[in-house]
Amino acid sequence: MPASKRTEKLQIMLDDGELTLIDDWRFKHRMPTRAAAIRELIRRGLINDEIDEPETDGKTTSDFRIEAE
Repeated sequence: MPASKRTEKLQIMLDDGELTLIDDWRFKHRMPTRAAAIRELIRRGLINDEIDEPETDGKTTSDFRIEAE
């Protein structure tokens, strides 16, 4: 199946720590670009059934942060 053309742009704000975690993951996995790494992380999150559903009641966007484990 041929890849479809990317026509949508997604804007996301990250703090320095979140960006560092993504960039570290990118380089560890030898991803060609930051965008490719983010798409791969999104893909992995979407197909992973072992992750608990997020608690969203009463939460705002700032409640959903990437934190080092």
